[in-house]
Amino acid sequence: MKVLIVGAGPAGSTAAYYLAQAGIDVTVLEKTAFPREKVCGDGLTPRAVREIQKLGLPHSEDAGWRRNKGLRLIAGGRTIELPWPEVSDFPTYGLIRTRLGFDESLARHAESAGAVVLERHSVTSALQDDDGRVIGARAAVLDESGRKTGETRDFLADVVLAADGNSTRTAVSLGMHKRDDRPLGVAVRTYFTSPRHDDDWMEGWLELPGKSGKPLPGYGWVFGVGDGTSNVGLGILNSSKEFGKLDYKQVLREWTAGMPAEWGFTPENQVGEIRGAALPMVFNRTPHYSPGLLLLGDAGGMVSPFNGEGISYAMESARFAAGFLVDCSSRSASAAWSTHDADAHLSRYADYVRDQWGSHFTLGRAFAFLIGKPAVMKLALRTGMPIPVLMRFVVRLLANLTDSSAKGFEDRVIRVLEMLVPPTSNTSPALARKAAGSDTAVSAPTS
Repeated sequence: MKVLIVGAGPAGSTAAYYLAQAGIDVTVLEKTAFPREKVCGDGLTPRAVREIQKLGLPHSEDAGWRRNKGLRLIAGGRTIELPWPEVSDFPTYGLIRTRLGFDESLARHAESAGAVVLERHSVTSALQDDDGRVIGARAAVLDESGRKTGETRDFLADVVLAADGNSTRTAVSLGMHKRDDRPLGVAVRTYFTSPRHDDDWMEGWLELPGKSGKPLPGYGWVFGVGDGTSNVGLGILNSSKEFGKLDYKQVLREWTAGMPAEWGFTPENQVGEIRGAALPMVFNRTPHYSPGLLLLGDAGGMVSPFNGEGISYAMESARFAAGFLVDCSSRSASAAWSTHDADAHLSRYADYVRDQWGSHFTLGRAFAFLIGKPAVMKLALRTGMPIPVLMRFVVRLLANLTDSSAKGFEDRVIRVLEMLVPPTSNTSPALARKAAGSDTAVSAPTS
């Protein structure tokens, strides 16, 4: 089996590592050159750290990885520090690592396992055979400045993994567009030279006070990077009435202008420009499997509406996809194993992803709707912030940190909540109508 991966971000490089480690021929096309920057809060929750551990990726503090204890939440004049929960399925620490270093570390880790990573190859479209099956991708070759050289290259493969982020040219070239019935977020961030760079808590502002004293929409964060800078940013959901009507960069400027001067979040201490990105949430691009193509991470809208977390789900989706592909590769050695059999097996990837996160995302959609209502948000914060035990439960729900055995009280409550709601579908509306009334039992990949 030959696999082509579009994008060398967390999803693409994770899948490449697992596939190469299993002896599968895998090539990754990355449009930029490492090291390269991505708009992100740089914060990795224990859910993402678990994936890093599974990969065997070294992440010592000496190498630029900064550990943190948990979340510091600020709202309504109150501050509460909540350590990451002690659950058997996850580590008890988070990490801060800029995408400048994180993504390159993952890509080099994949190369160490035998994957081929080709930088400066910008995929423009998927390639299909006469039956519409995806059989590869076409890429424009870029020069060192990122401009097109005029050369294009076609790469053929048995299976293509689209891990090319929110804009995913691979999926868009096949007519897979975003769904408007799913939450969408926007995040902006920048860096400041600050004495808070060595803070060992991930700080979340659930209310954003503006210069005028009027609350600003959205939520904010301050993450100490440990290199002399802090990552400061904010996010807003499209459930807010202000969504799409504001200059988000200006909102960030107003918020930081009201912070204590000794923190150093001032224009003269700003490092780099304010940059923004969309957060594709709740399976907002589907289907996640079509003949010859799987969508991973942001390309498939795998971002949680609870907290805007996408890296952990990107890496998990990559691990799931690799498991199905390795299993499929081993079965294809049988003469009786046909392309139809392979498609049937790989299509289970979409169902498996839905079963893993579908109910959690459904709860998240309701959460996104509620926090878009200022009165509801204000009441929730006034009620919850004074009660640490309630906020600890909220953190576990938002970060999706529950034990699979669900033995603890908080685990059981979260499991019951997820059982009470239908899992969010990750099937395209057309396919959903076609498959109405049918359901297929799904088991985890064997590898």
